[in-house]
Amino acid sequence: MESENVMLCNIVLFLFGFVTLCYSFTDPQDLKILLDFQNGLDNPELLKWPAKGNDPCGPPSWPHVFCSDGRVTQIQVQNIGLKGPLPQNFNQLSKLYNIGLQRNNFNGKLPTFKGLSELVYAFLNGNNFDTIPSDFFEGLSSIAVLALDGNPLNESTGWSLPSELASSVQLTKISVSSCNLAGPLPDFLGRMPSLTNLELSYNRLSGKIPSSFGQSLMSILLLNNQEGGGMSGSIDVIANMTSLSQLWLHGNSFSGTIPEKIGDLSLLRDLNVNGNKLVGYIPQSLASMQLENLDLNNNQLMGPVPVFKAGKVSYDSNLLCQSKPGVECAPEVYALLDFLSGVNYPSNIAPQWSGNDPCQGPWMGLNCDSNSKISVINLPRRNLTGTLSPSIAKLGSLVQIVLGGNDIEGSIPSNLTNLKSLRLFDVSENNLGPPLPKFQNSVTLVVDGNPLLVGGNQSQQAPSPASSIPHVSLTPPGSAQSSPFTMPSSPPSPSPSSLANPSASVEVPGQTKRKFERTKLVIVGGILACSLLAVVLIALCLYSCFKKKKETSNPPNSIVFHPRDPSDSENIVKIAVSNIAGSLSTQTGTSSVSNTSNLTESPHVIEAGNVIISVQVLRKVTDNFAQKNQLGSGGFGTVYKGELEDGTKIAVKRMEGGVASDKAVDEFQAEIAVLSKVRHRHLVSLIGYSIEGNERLLVYEYMSEVMGKITTKADVFSYGVVLMELLTGLTALGEERSEESRYLVEWFWKIKSSKEKLIAAVDPTLNANEEIFESIYTIAELAGHCTSREPNHRPDMGHAVNVLAPLVEKWKPINDESGDFSGIDYSLPLPEMLKVWQDGESTGLSYTSLNDSKSSIPATPNGFAESFTSADGR
Repeated sequence: MESENVMLCNIVLFLFGFVTLCYSFTDPQDLKILLDFQNGLDNPELLKWPAKGNDPCGPPSWPHVFCSDGRVTQIQVQNIGLKGPLPQNFNQLSKLYNIGLQRNNFNGKLPTFKGLSELVYAFLNGNNFDTIPSDFFEGLSSIAVLALDGNPLNESTGWSLPSELASSVQLTKISVSSCNLAGPLPDFLGRMPSLTNLELSYNRLSGKIPSSFGQSLMSILLLNNQEGGGMSGSIDVIANMTSLSQLWLHGNSFSGTIPEKIGDLSLLRDLNVNGNKLVGYIPQSLASMQLENLDLNNNQLMGPVPVFKAGKVSYDSNLLCQSKPGVECAPEVYALLDFLSGVNYPSNIAPQWSGNDPCQGPWMGLNCDSNSKISVINLPRRNLTGTLSPSIAKLGSLVQIVLGGNDIEGSIPSNLTNLKSLRLFDVSENNLGPPLPKFQNSVTLVVDGNPLLVGGNQSQQAPSPASSIPHVSLTPPGSAQSSPFTMPSSPPSPSPSSLANPSASVEVPGQTKRKFERTKLVIVGGILACSLLAVVLIALCLYSCFKKKKETSNPPNSIVFHPRDPSDSENIVKIAVSNIAGSLSTQTGTSSVSNTSNLTESPHVIEAGNVIISVQVLRKVTDNFAQKNQLGSGGFGTVYKGELEDGTKIAVKRMEGGVASDKAVDEFQAEIAVLSKVRHRHLVSLIGYSIEGNERLLVYEYMSEVMGKITTKADVFSYGVVLMELLTGLTALGEERSEESRYLVEWFWKIKSSKEKLIAAVDPTLNANEEIFESIYTIAELAGHCTSREPNHRPDMGHAVNVLAPLVEKWKPINDESGDFSGIDYSLPLPEMLKVWQDGESTGLSYTSLNDSKSSIPATPNGFAESFTSADGR
């Protein structure tokens, strides 16, 4: 009997637990994974989760867990000292949006994140995960920020970022430093459309920076301190990465020169190339950059030290000729460095050439005479490539130049014949080509083994006196010594090819005649070809003149305009408008334009340098405001696309409204006077207007498909700007601010990735402390995401709500002053407030009452002060 009671009790308890689970608000699968997560920890008590809790989403919700509609969307346990593995079914939290596990002691195998299509933020950095599965990145279609720094992943074998990551087109930041990344840098990273931060320091990367990076919009690129020699090759591609603000390449094996076009990186503030193999001059364009930090230490940079404009600069342990900025090198040093530049700064020579006195070196391959002048350049078989620099001719004391057995190409600089002391010039067994300069008789010229010189026709004419021919060694490659070839002193004179090849036969008179006949045919053919070309050119000219005359006689029924540049008083607006009869009227001016149509009503004219355009013209170019040409609509009118006969595109805003009173017209004209003065690269320009009858039309420059249609993505951009204004307390445009911070969005993008700079930029009225800054970083990332350059890279507003909702719940005021304002009960949870607001939007209800407006500019809402500050926004 007692055993039956126990069994019955167990059944009741099981059913009770089952019923409780069924009626729990939290999704059962999500609950199971959270419990697996808790049970796998060595110190689960740090979570402070209830021992017998079965509803993490609450109420009350479990600490560190955030939910939406019963699904877990966030787990935020950063920096609380948790230790243990993660459950391998972690990716079944399919609604997970933000995971913050950073700076704990999680270990073991990292579970796959495959299929977490709604995951936007993943912070896993600062832990001890030792393995990453191969399918970890698959299906992360919404991921924006991914941080894995400091995890010893696949330590024995290393790993690489897989190609599946290329599908994460929303990804803005990848931070995978100190994670055993190995091999070449994946090419697809340079083509990821949203990627602005790539932080891959302290790994095992090798190879070159992919050429695709030249098209990237990256702002921060950290590739420093790679193990095993690190990355190598040229850094020329960085000169095209014009969005860079921070570039760390130190601790690698990059070689070649610093590109001269690096000066085009106007946003760059921090450049570190310490500990590489960079050679050549320090570009003046680099010295002129307004950098905050520039580190050039421990390279092979040569030449003088320029005067830098950087705030902090270091250039120790290089091959510079001087130690102080602005002091020039000796002339012979410049000549030798130019020679070294021509042969691509060979690594077996460049490190041996340092200082400002080649005769005090020793500089490899150089000898000096008793007067400390360079007499010999002796660099045979040194794997030299490239070309010979004409600067060698500036070394007037040279007696011998021996460069045989290399791979030098191009031609021998003709100014080398000016070297009066030169006795031997040996460039045998290279890849030099014609023409061959005429050296003095005293010079022994050794050019054998150059396929393009020996055995090929040359442009050099053979002089008739034998005494004027230089000694040219033409011994076949591999011979023990060279024998001078001299020209016979009697006719017949050899051809130029026989100078290059002593075995070539001398032409006989019959051959000369046939050669003359071939030359004659070539000349005749050339004359015929030139005649045909002249006929074709004349025909084209006649056709062009005829077409131009025809176009002049038949003017198009269209307008042509050029917006005036306020900075150029000569660049005035010009417009050509045809009237109904077809005659063309052209007006150019700065104050007013006469009526260009034959309507009975005369359009209004205002003094602002604006252009009046006939309604008839605008109707025609928009197909009578056809719906197919509609670009968008707003609270004050609809915008249509128009195209002129010459292909010029315009955007026409047709204002809503009835009969325009004199007062309404005056207000409309006042708006035009303001809008016409607005000129900014981020705004379309107003180029004309029309007021005829009930029509009020504004004509703007057309934006091709934010350059972007006016879509909801434009609203998202605006929302991002508002977030920036709230964080910084600054207006979007501050004419009184410095040039760097005048435009808030551009400036904010530069500073948002730097913790120190972002903290300094936060509005002091926020009284932000360390705890608040975690939320500020989240808002800053969202603001940056919303203001992405490409519209398709911006999130929708639902995404913004999801980011901010947990923060609203977290920072809800202690003093709950609930009230009903504008139809919304602000004591409700945020999702319910949002639903009320959305319902109101769908039914057309308005929660604010605006004053009646008789113009396209909305009136100020009731309750707003005359001035608005950041404190008012809070």
